[in-house]
Amino acid sequence: MSMFPVFDEVHVISDIHMGGRNPDFQILRETARLAGYIGWVSGQCPDGQVALVLNGDVFDTLAEDIPGYVAVDLAVETVERIMNDNSFSGIWDALAEFVKLDRRTLVFVIGNHDIEISFPTVQRWIITKLAGDDLAKRARIEFSTTGAGYACMVGNARVYCTHGNEVDAWNYNRYEDLAKVGRRLNAGKSLAPSEWFPNAGTRMVKEVMNEVKKTYKWIDLLKPETTAAVGTLVVLDPSQATKISDLASIIGEKVKGSKEVDQRLSADGFQVQERTGANPATLDQLLGSNIRASMGSGMPESSLSVDDMLLSAELNLGQPGVKLARSTGTLGTPQLIWDRLTGWITGVGKDEALRRALKDWLKDDQTFVVDNQDDTYKQVTAAIGPSIDFIVTGHTHLERAIDRGGNRYYFNCGTWIRLLRFTDAMLKDTVTFKPVFDLLVNNQGRMELIDQAKFLDESGKEVPFVLNQTSAVSIKQENAKVVGRLTHIQGNGTGAPIIIKEFVRS
Repeated sequence: MSMFPVFDEVHVISDIHMGGRNPDFQILRETARLAGYIGWVSGQCPDGQVALVLNGDVFDTLAEDIPGYVAVDLAVETVERIMNDNSFSGIWDALAEFVKLDRRTLVFVIGNHDIEISFPTVQRWIITKLAGDDLAKRARIEFSTTGAGYACMVGNARVYCTHGNEVDAWNYNRYEDLAKVGRRLNAGKSLAPSEWFPNAGTRMVKEVMNEVKKTYKWIDLLKPETTAAVGTLVVLDPSQATKISDLASIIGEKVKGSKEVDQRLSADGFQVQERTGANPATLDQLLGSNIRASMGSGMPESSLSVDDMLLSAELNLGQPGVKLARSTGTLGTPQLIWDRLTGWITGVGKDEALRRALKDWLKDDQTFVVDNQDDTYKQVTAAIGPSIDFIVTGHTHLERAIDRGGNRYYFNCGTWIRLLRFTDAMLKDTVTFKPVFDLLVNNQGRMELIDQAKFLDESGKEVPFVLNQTSAVSIKQENAKVVGRLTHIQGNGTGAPIIIKEFVRS
């Protein structure tokens, strides 16, 4: 008897990001397609065992208007609101139909935007919403919310699904703390906001990106997420530069987080471990080297860490020439960064400033290369034992299909939200960037216009600005072999997906 559940087929999707009371904050568009795809999976292998794994960030509570960084007392109400939202309710209707069927299993894996699904109260609500009091239906719903991922078998192949934020110093979850919150909720107690310390990625979203997103709706559609993103954010909304010391502390939280990620995912780490080589962020990393170099002389050395710069400013308290930063009460270096940054933006023009900021953000970009061995691939595969035949992650929003050798394979099942695709041709110079700038800034970033836009790539071919590749991974037993596929779902979702990459395990 297998230690793990055995299926004939496993279908995995990730990063759906249902959330946002305001439609402008909702980044999932293809809701009808997703409902159709769930129905399509329901009908596969009628006489066999089929699993649908929702591999993290099913909800996006960070897009909800909730106090603080995590919904505690409002967790059930927040999830209920999302499930009943007209934008998303059809997806939940399809999931309810899925669990009505025999030999079907629905799995929720925790991500970093939906940490509330770790709470027992939320899990009971989701189960009741989908299955009512029917014990057979309820038994078809599983949760993996402790950071252990979801392990199963397809034929003789062992499959492991995990969101992927476990190895991300920006976005790691502290599962032990989430368990404590769950215990409190069950015991009728609450959690003071001051008791919860969010990770760096959560702080960045709640404190900075959500503010910028009020004007520039498209900012969530730009990947990858790097420290140089800060430069783009403050160019778009210079008022964010007044938070420069807060932004620096967010980067510091990432550094501290890098000490935690060694203890995520892997079964090791019962002793406190110190990650070597985790250096504080520099100003180049914070703003991007292109912006930093463009801002001219008088800035602190780029090799000086942000923490060192802030400490230096504190030590100079009361010294001649040290100015108080506007409204923040912080000193010296934050004010200098503010002055230089705003002066530079004014001098070169916002269009050129944004072009350079985006070039920093997208430097050496391998976003859409499906066999690129990115950091998530390297770190997850390093933490996984040799007995795993198929690894499936999400989190980065970037689909991947990689042959690891020895009949072992890695997939990232991408996302269901739209992604913006910037080409080198678009960012070449101010002239080529002008129509892009007009679309993103002068038209207030209207999503209906962005969805329709096309620009030239390096070959001179006109390509859509929005990459709308709703992705999935399937692992099936076929003719005594196990086949893994990265696929794209199109149309209304009810047809067979288009195969992008296929691996046959011999």
